[in-house]
Amino acid sequence: MPELTNKIREVARDLLQQKKVDLVIGFARGTTPMCSTPCFVRQDGEVNGLIWDSFCENNLAKYLVKRSDKIAIIAKGCDARAVVELIKENQISRDQVVIIGVPCQGMVDRGMVRSALEGNEIQEVEEKDDRLIIKGKNFEKVLNRNEFLHPSCKVCTHRNPVIYDILVGDTVKELDTEPYLDVAEFEALTPEEREEYFSKEFAKCIRCYACRNACPLCYCQECFVDCSKPQWIGKTTEASDTAIFHIMRAFHLAGRCVECGACERACPMGVDIRKLNRKLTKDVKERFDYEAGLNLEEVAPLSTFKPDDAEEFILHP
Repeated sequence: MPELTNKIREVARDLLQQKKVDLVIGFARGTTPMCSTPCFVRQDGEVNGLIWDSFCENNLAKYLVKRSDKIAIIAKGCDARAVVELIKENQISRDQVVIIGVPCQGMVDRGMVRSALEGNEIQEVEEKDDRLIIKGKNFEKVLNRNEFLHPSCKVCTHRNPVIYDILVGDTVKELDTEPYLDVAEFEALTPEEREEYFSKEFAKCIRCYACRNACPLCYCQECFVDCSKPQWIGKTTEASDTAIFHIMRAFHLAGRCVECGACERACPMGVDIRKLNRKLTKDVKERFDYEAGLNLEEVAPLSTFKPDDAEEFILHP
């Protein structure tokens, strides 16, 4: 994707030279192949470090909260949706951020790529169209990148940024798919089967909070799990404590989650965090016809009250 990289550098250089922004948040090449990393560019002489490839997976909106400087951010579809939510929640003002939108074909899961190579050391990765050309000592392998996308990218229906000031590259075709088939299958299980599934998943949790720290919408100065007065839950990895953490966090994100998958990618234990979040996202969509991050003017349903809200879930004695 060298053409997108060159365009991003050009736009970033112009913004910094014209002093329209103080900072550009984008991606730089990591120390190992397939590990693009967030970077912060403040001088126009640094823009050549910016890149764009199939491994720019982080949601950069995470770095916008409570800043006072003027910022430009490289934003794919899910990043842009997170920016919308942060603006609506007064974490950053609209005139403070310049959104450089980049249409996204999905990000590649490097863990899946490594598994496909069965332990061979990767020394170089080249992208051509829909192919990944993986090179290492005494081997070269060509993979179809679309077969190695992150789970969140395989069902994403908002690949183009919904909001931007500058668009880099041509828009891509949105997926014409039912995004919640996996959730519907889960809903078909019995209550006991669903409880058993989540109990097994939560049992993997080591309470490192990587999911919380990676999420662009988890920005509270003090998380409920860290409160001591009152202390809402214990600090242990006992089943009840880990379950309360994940369930409460999911409810805090209901109607706010932009389904970027950052939480799942950050988890070192492979907990299926997205399943619970997506269940609540599907519920919000069905009950209120609302998707997070699509409209600056539309108020999140759980942030307001309407007299005609459906209330059939409320139990009356």
